[in-house]
Amino acid sequence: MNELEEKVQETFDHFHTHPELSWEEVETTQRVAELLEEAGCKVRTFDDCTGVIGEIGNFSDGHPVIAVRADMDALYQEVQGEMRANHSCGHDAHMTMVLGTLWNIQNRPDILEKIGVRFIFQPAEEVGAGALKLVEKGVVDDVDYYYGIHLRPVQETPDGKAAPAIVHGATGSIAFEIKGDDAHGARPHLTHNAVEIGTYLINAFHTIHLDPNIAHTAKVTRFLAGGRNINIIPGSAQMAIDVRAQTNELMEQLRTRILEIIQSARDLFNVAINITEEAGIAAAEVSSEAEGIARQAIVRALGEENLTDPIITPGGDDFHFYTIKRPHVKATMVGLGCGLAPGLHHPDMAFNHDALMNGVKVLSEILNLHAEGVSEK
Repeated sequence: MNELEEKVQETFDHFHTHPELSWEEVETTQRVAELLEEAGCKVRTFDDCTGVIGEIGNFSDGHPVIAVRADMDALYQEVQGEMRANHSCGHDAHMTMVLGTLWNIQNRPDILEKIGVRFIFQPAEEVGAGALKLVEKGVVDDVDYYYGIHLRPVQETPDGKAAPAIVHGATGSIAFEIKGDDAHGARPHLTHNAVEIGTYLINAFHTIHLDPNIAHTAKVTRFLAGGRNINIIPGSAQMAIDVRAQTNELMEQLRTRILEIIQSARDLFNVAINITEEAGIAAAEVSSEAEGIARQAIVRALGEENLTDPIITPGGDDFHFYTIKRPHVKATMVGLGCGLAPGLHHPDMAFNHDALMNGVKVLSEILNLHAEGVSEK
């Protein structure tokens, strides 16, 4: 194991054993900032949120700005009987690979004299809000190309291979409350049974039929009603629905139909149904140019035999808000095969740590290709 590989593994071990939740990545931000400064980056942090930016290279007029993103936050879940922060989505690995890329190119004038490189360490990906916050901060306003990287489970990508794009779908959630009065079990005429209203809504959601050629789902994931006394008819309930579609256009159609059904239940039962929370993440808008460069980088770094097709997945990532909010940015996210099992977000998720260097090699080669492109002009 060489010096860079040892540094990469040590850095991963630190991040893995120091997980922090969304918007709480204070120590992680501080640690990343220190490492960026040590490597010669110009560093920027924020007064009102976590996250850190590091810049190195040539940012003068006429030189392209290439950005690389790593998400920082961990999930909150039960691990071996204890509720705690846990890096089960690979963000510890993503930060490590992006820092490894910096260390790999920091003494490469053939790259750094040709392009400006911005390393973006983004908070709060797991709650779908960090990218939007950093867009507001202007971190991609002058970016030409933007690259992300994400570990992929064995079900999608074999260990040692990589995909030049992850085509995430749009994801969304709508939480709502049915608000009414309880009644005695012997007097159902004095209220509207929130369980029956909820059942009506579930059945109505299942009648939504949109283009079958585009993957989409809508399913109730929360239904809370009633209490300890069985002889009370509950007038109130809490419900939530998880919504997914492979395109942003179909997601908007799906959302519209769900809200129409909720309104129909209000009218039919003459009961208050209030939306309490609504959130969503946009589907991927992949740049063919950025994908092409990532494809070349994978072939150079790992060999053509380890290049796979783009990954189409119903999972989501707020990375895609950058290109939707700033359409001039050409972006793609590399999918890295690493033997990840049992799956993303599983509390016992594990992967082959040797794959970290594959990610470093691919991201470094992407930057090298951009520098070569400048040289050819």
